[in-house]
Amino acid sequence: MSQLRELIPGSAAWPHFVRNTSEQFEARLLNVKVEQSPSLLLQGMAGSQLPIVVAHGEGRMHFESDEQQIQAQALIGLRYCDESGTASERYPLNPNGSANGATAITNEDGRFSIMMPHPERLFRSVQHSWADPSWNEDGPWLRIFRNARTLF
Repeated sequence: MSQLRELIPGSAAWPHFVRNTSEQFEARLLNVKVEQSPSLLLQGMAGSQLPIVVAHGEGRMHFESDEQQIQAQALIGLRYCDESGTASERYPLNPNGSANGATAITNEDGRFSIMMPHPERLFRSVQHSWADPSWNEDGPWLRIFRNARTLF
């Protein structure tokens, strides 16, 4: 999807995803913080700190210019974070080395989002090593699919 930015309105600030700083494929469970953004998928989730699955070798956001990176800041939807919720650039908390822990970005109207973690691999409570009993069968990432469904 990131390669199609020329075709998607409002995505001029999108980066290209390039090789991880670690120079290796990264696959594990990490924490992300959901930021306030126009992303329709992440509506109602801002401020949440959630575990997420990563599995990628090219997840580092590379911006073509400083101006593009500055414009992108308001469009960042997810950031890798430490246990206190602070964005992290430190390995292994940030597996790809993106600045300010950025790992998901949306376009200006929020209809398109690109990300390198995989929330679709962790949407049921049984997929978590620990789950709050109030979740029942639904994990917190199921919300992005419900958000998508309410749009149509």
